[in-house]
Amino acid sequence: MSTPNRAEINRENAQYSTGPKTEDGKKRSSLNALRHGLTGQIVVMPSEDLHAYQLHLKSFTDEYHPQGATEANLVQALADASWRLNRVAALETNVLILGITQGCDPIAGALAIASALESQSKALSNLSMHSQRLSRQFERTVAQLRDLQKTRRTQEKKDLNDLLDIMEMCESQGETYNPSEHGFVFSDQQIDEGARTRARELLAEEAYQHRLAA
Repeated sequence: MSTPNRAEINRENAQYSTGPKTEDGKKRSSLNALRHGLTGQIVVMPSEDLHAYQLHLKSFTDEYHPQGATEANLVQALADASWRLNRVAALETNVLILGITQGCDPIAGALAIASALESQSKALSNLSMHSQRLSRQFERTVAQLRDLQKTRRTQEKKDLNDLLDIMEMCESQGETYNPSEHGFVFSDQQIDEGARTRARELLAEEAYQHRLAA
């Protein structure tokens, strides 16, 4: 006689499991799920709006304009940390609401809030811990991304200036120059913009020297 494998046993056992039945049990189960969502790799929870997250991510991409896989990953990490921080803020409110009954009496409302703070102190403490961790992660990622982009832009500016020097030299000698021959990867638009920037800088320098001589 064959022995049922573990997957079959689990499926059969699942038929008899309906989850927590009491309100307290459901609340604890809900908080467990939220805890896993905060510490795991899942960014958008099933109850959250995927389209809203995509717009959230786009706002970070539009701000930082990442170049290359490393910068793109850092921008993704920034957006994810910010999304989770926003979730923590919402969860803190939801946790408090769990222990507050609706009422019009201000005194009763204040007592309900105090009672909720006491009864949900562990959940709120965990949320605070996650918030601090995510805030530190966000700050480190911002610093890392800015340093990386500063280094890249400094090198790009140097390379572009080198290219413009070579092009000006070749032009003065009546020669044509193909930037790709020496590994330059700038587009025509970038080269034109670099030439305009250089012209503006030279003009500004001339104006400065003129003002000093006046």
